Amino acid sequence: MERNLKNVLVISFGFLLLFTAYGGLQSLQNSLHSAEGLGVASLSVIYAALILSSMFLPPLLIKKLGCKWTIAGSMCCYITFSLGNFYASWYTLIPTSVILGLGGAPLWSAKCTYLTIAGNSYAEKAGKNAKDIINQYFGVFFLIFQSSGIWGNLISSLIFSRDSNKVEISEKNLACCGAYDCMTEPTNTTGLAEPSNSLIYTLLGIYTASGVLAVLLIVIFLDQIKSEQAETEKEILETPSFWSTFLATFQHLKDKRQCLLIPLTMYSGFEQGFLSGDYTKTYVTCALGIHYVGYAMICFSAVNSLCSLLFGKISQFTGRKLLFAFATVTNTACIIALLLWKPHPKQLAVFFVFPALWGLSDAIWQTQTNGLYGILFEKHKEAAFANYRLWESLGFVIAFGYSTKLQVCIKLYILLSVLVLSMVTYGAVEYLEAKSSPGAPTATKKENVGALTQETYM
Repeated sequence: MERNLKNVLVISFGFLLLFTAYGGLQSLQNSLHSAEGLGVASLSVIYAALILSSMFLPPLLIKKLGCKWTIAGSMCCYITFSLGNFYASWYTLIPTSVILGLGGAPLWSAKCTYLTIAGNSYAEKAGKNAKDIINQYFGVFFLIFQSSGIWGNLISSLIFSRDSNKVEISEKNLACCGAYDCMTEPTNTTGLAEPSNSLIYTLLGIYTASGVLAVLLIVIFLDQIKSEQAETEKEILETPSFWSTFLATFQHLKDKRQCLLIPLTMYSGFEQGFLSGDYTKTYVTCALGIHYVGYAMICFSAVNSLCSLLFGKISQFTGRKLLFAFATVTNTACIIALLLWKPHPKQLAVFFVFPALWGLSDAIWQTQTNGLYGILFEKHKEAAFANYRLWESLGFVIAFGYSTKLQVCIKLYILLSVLVLSMVTYGAVEYLEAKSSPGAPTATKKENVGALTQETYM
C-alpha cells in the first residue's frame, strides 16, 4: 500500500474510534446527567472552549509539536471527557469539557494540514493534480469518519437495552413528555429506572478504551511529516498571530453579506443542539427509555451521511436556493409536528421519523452553508470560516445554555423564529449577489463546493 494512503487510513480510523466514543457520549449527556442541567452545561462549555481554541491554539501547537503529536495530544483531551463521566459532577465534567473544547480545534486543524501535505506529496511524486489527490484523501477520511455516529450510538443502545430495571411508563408520566414537558417535576418524571451503575461504567469503559486505541493507532502507525516536506508544511502553517486572526475575524463583519449570514450560521448550532440536547431527553428518553436514544441518533447519523453525499452531488443541478428551501420546509414541518405531537410508546416508528428528517435537513445546512461561505468569500476564506466556526459554536452554546431554563415548546418557537429570520437574511444575501454580479458565471464556483465543504468540516 502506498505510504501516504496508509497514513490517511490511520488518521481516518483513529478519528473513527475517537468519535465513536465522543459522539455516543454527546447524545447521552442530557439523559444521563439531567440533574441541575449538568449534561447540557458540559456541552455548552465544550463549544465555548472550542471558540477560544480555534482562535489561537491550532497554529501554535502544530508548529511546536508537528501534526502527528498535535493529533495524538488533542485526542487525549477527548479521553479526559470520557474519564470525567465516570464520576459526573460539576467538578469533573466542566473542567474536562474545557479540556476537550481546547483540544478540538487543534485536532481538526492538524488533520486537515496532514492530509493536505500528504496529498501534495503524493501528487508531486505521481505527477498528478494536487487538488484532485487532496479531495480524494478527504473523501476517504469522511467516508470512514462519518460512520462513527452509527457505531457510538449502537454501542450505547445495545448496552442499555440489557438493563433489567426497565419499568412500565404510566399515562400520567407520559403527559410530561414532549413539547409541554413538566419543568417542575423531578428529574425522573417518567418513572423509568436509571441505568444501573454497572452498565454505565461498562459503556464508559468501552468509550474510554476506544479513545485510547485511537491514540495508540496514531502514535504507533502514523508517520511523521518527512523533512523534505518541511517547506510545504511551513507554507500551510504560515497563519497569522492570535490578535491578527482575531481582528481579521471581526473586520470581516464589515462585509454586509457576512452579517446577514450570522442567523443562518447560528441556526446550524441551534438545530443540532436541539436534537442532541432536547429531543433525545424530552421525547425519546422520556417516553421510551434511555436505551432508545442511540437507535434514534443512528437514524439521524445514517440519513445525514447519505444525504450529505447526495446533496453535494445534486447541488450543481438544483442550485443552493432550491435545497435551502427544501431544508426550510422540512425543518418547519418537523418543528410544528413536534409542537403538536404527544409522544407515546405505541407510536414507535414516529420517534425515528423525526431524526431521519432532521438528518436530511442538517445535511443541507452543513454542505450548502459551508459551500456558500467558500463561494461568497473566496478571497477571504480564513476570516470567513473563522466567522463560520464562531457563530455556529455560539449557536450551540446558546441552545445548550437555555436548555434547562425553558420549556421545550418555547425552544421550538425560538428555533422556528431563528429559522424564519435565517431565510429572510439569506434571501437578502442572494439578492445582493444577483444585484452585484447579474451575469457572473457560477460553473467554476460550483466545482469547488465539495472541496470547500470537506476542508472546513468541524
